[in-house]
Amino acid sequence: MTIQEAQEQIDNWIKTYGVRYFSELTNMAILTEEVGELARIMARTYGDQSFKESDLKKNLADEMADVLWVLLCLANQTGVDLTDAFQKNLEKKTKRDATRHKENEKLT
Repeated sequence: MTIQEAQEQIDNWIKTYGVRYFSELTNMAILTEEVGELARIMARTYGDQSFKESDLKKNLADEMADVLWVLLCLANQTGVDLTDAFQKNLEKKTKRDATRHKENEKLT
């Protein structure tokens, strides 16, 4: 699936099952909440925190998909073509960081 196809699937799902998009501000708050849930699982899986009983039923892949879902909603709502935006962002990073990381002593 391409990013464009994902954006289209989200839009179709919203129109079929979701009635309408939540407001952009509501979705921004939801995105922040979903990133927090992802961070919680990451901190417990790869960090020093231990799992709580309520964390055990959480799934890393599902939490990542929740973040992607809301990001795709926001892109649709604000008219952002994420395929184009990602390509431009990749080009920017490639130009800016062409040697930066290779020259970073902390990474070698």
